[in-house]
Amino acid sequence: MQNQYDVTIIMVRPATHLKALSVLEHGLANDPALLACWFSEIGALNQIMILRSISDPAAALENRMATQKSKNPFDVGEFMTGMTMDTFVAFDFLPPMQPGTLGPCFEVRSYILKHGGLAPTIELWRKAVPVRNRISPVLTAMTSVTGAVTRFTHIWPYKSVEERGRLRAKAAEEGVWPPPGGPDHIAAQQVDIFFPAPFSPIR
Repeated sequence: MQNQYDVTIIMVRPATHLKALSVLEHGLANDPALLACWFSEIGALNQIMILRSISDPAAALENRMATQKSKNPFDVGEFMTGMTMDTFVAFDFLPPMQPGTLGPCFEVRSYILKHGGLAPTIELWRKAVPVRNRISPVLTAMTSVTGAVTRFTHIWPYKSVEERGRLRAKAAEEGVWPPPGGPDHIAAQQVDIFFPAPFSPIR
């Protein structure tokens, strides 16, 4: 079975993300499914991303329903301006995400693929990722199976924004990235840079 992930994005009012993260720590720090809790610093600001593994889809659905019924979702309702909750399925050749010190700079690239673009994208990545990983490893690549489709998100950890720029340039210079033909399947894209909360298992 392919790895499934619950991706929740909480939008908060400007200058409130640190307060929201402090509250979230109490509710999430002991969640066995929690993989990451990050906040955006570059790109679309005032976002908090929560990544959790899904081992029981029915239980994940129940948790979402409970969150939607709550008058104070995640106990941060006073800071929230919006929230999305989606299920993503990782590409079948990638290992599951695991806790660890990998960043602390995480590049989250979100694409809208053209109609019919998912299958060829997976195969292009299957061929290209092993070579690209020699420069710096991808954390995950996954596609949405809820909400607007077809969305495709991939996440890359780096030690700093400067390292990100250097390694991306190296991959382009060596001709190993992006996968040849990959951009042909992309209709739109967004890039955001996130940093981990102190309690984030992936940090």
